[in-house]
Amino acid sequence: MGYHVIDPESVEPTPDRPCVQRAVGDVAGLENVALNLYEVEPGEQIPLAYHYHDDQEEVFYVESGELRVETPDGERVVPEGHLFVVEPDSPQRAFVPEDADETVRTLVLGAPSVDDVHAYDPDA
Repeated sequence: MGYHVIDPESVEPTPDRPCVQRAVGDVAGLENVALNLYEVEPGEQIPLAYHYHDDQEEVFYVESGELRVETPDGERVVPEGHLFVVEPDSPQRAFVPEDADETVRTLVLGAPSVDDVHAYDPDA
């Protein structure tokens, strides 16, 4: 059996990302699910650009602030305390607008933990 108590603040941010990303799942040794905590300042986006996954499902839980998500159907607003669910083959880009008043903190869960990401070009 394995159990972990992790203070997310103790997890070093992943280098070279457009916002603070703490790969909590990696520290916990998770193999079947990706788990990341993001702190996104106004004008920043969550690390991946506009993209989609073949098999991975994602759930964004907005702990604080208001997250925006660009989709082919238009922009979605995800308020504090709410979830945004992304099914496979569903393009999205999560970000915080430049004119936002605060940092957004969101926990993102992706399963299965696979590298099946593809860039999405809305003009293609």
